[in-house]
Amino acid sequence: MQLKHLYHRYFAGLTTVFIILFLLLPVTMSGQNKKVDLQEEKKQIEADIKYTNDLLATTSKTKKSSMNGLVILQQKIRQRERLINNIKAEIRLLDHEIEETGDSIFQLSVDLKKLKEEYARMIYYAYRNRGSYDRLVFIFSSADFNQAYRRIKYFQQYGTYRRTQAELITRTQLALDEKEQALEVQKVDKQSLLIQQQNERGTLEGEKTEVNLTIQDLGKQEKELRSTLTKKEKAVAKLDEAIARIIAEEIRLAEERARAEAASKTAGGFALTPAEMQLSENFGSNKGKLPWPTERGVISSTFGEHQHPVLPRVKVKNNGIDILTSEGEYARAVFNGEVTRVISVPNFNNVVIIRHGEYLTVYSNLDEVLISKGDKVITKQRIGRIYTNGSENKTEMHFELWKAKDLMNPSSWLSGKR
Repeated sequence: MQLKHLYHRYFAGLTTVFIILFLLLPVTMSGQNKKVDLQEEKKQIEADIKYTNDLLATTSKTKKSSMNGLVILQQKIRQRERLINNIKAEIRLLDHEIEETGDSIFQLSVDLKKLKEEYARMIYYAYRNRGSYDRLVFIFSSADFNQAYRRIKYFQQYGTYRRTQAELITRTQLALDEKEQALEVQKVDKQSLLIQQQNERGTLEGEKTEVNLTIQDLGKQEKELRSTLTKKEKAVAKLDEAIARIIAEEIRLAEERARAEAASKTAGGFALTPAEMQLSENFGSNKGKLPWPTERGVISSTFGEHQHPVLPRVKVKNNGIDILTSEGEYARAVFNGEVTRVISVPNFNNVVIIRHGEYLTVYSNLDEVLISKGDKVITKQRIGRIYTNGSENKTEMHFELWKAKDLMNPSSWLSGKR
């Protein structure tokens, strides 16, 4: 009986409907979220490059190759390479989206064809069995009342199914059109990114050439560079001695304060009161999340021992990081704490040391200091304006981080965001 065929076809068709409805559901947001993250990262890198260009323009006013200019150029190259890698990642993501969109278009096209064929057969069978006699025979030939009831419900659902099938054909066609339009947009976006990538690579090569020329020019100033390096090493040694004395004194004073308290704990050489222990733990739990000690700037020298960028077989050591910034910029506290010392060190000008439990942060090369010993400071509070060397057009701060007597790498503690 034809109606029996329709009955079975109805339930088989439901499976197809559910599959297509699943295909029409919104795609996962993970890919879209990743794309947004990449675009946000790109904006930040481009802003960093612009700021670095501004610093370089200020330095270039001296009309002479300098270590400062070389550092900024090298920083700009690193930023440019990050930008190129960002664009590569976005292209890979677009390639994946284009592939997925193409697969969806193919599957929707196949499903749309099936839907139309199924709908045509449905209309044909419905026309062939449009009389009510066959329906009554089909119902009364049931084995029992329950089966008869189910067959009655089938006829009711069958009409709904036909309407659903027609709506699904329309929706599938619209989805197919949208996917095809999306594919065209994705291809245009990819082409735009490929052009941008090519342009950035060309710019990168130009910047590398400029760095090489600067290194060659600075190589002719070897005597002057060695003299400057010697002076800096002597200044660093004096700063190290001053910090070591202050840390030793702070440990001694902490022990005295702790003895005056009913309870105390020892951490990293420091005898800490409960309040100091809590502050220390809070500081430690924020590793990788601390704000920068300047609102803007680029790292001009990283932590540890490095090969001198110009002088052969010469190593330089940095107990912290150096940050180049704009004239008039302020140093700011990276965390809540208490000002331990404000001292003056030759070639480092004013130096501020802030204690955070067993941790200490050091801010060197300040011109004007805004706080005093014993002051309580909060995160991002301005503590002093950074000194600007007028002859070099250089505004640079030296920043260190200690855990009692142990040096820490500040870069691993600072957040990627300002």
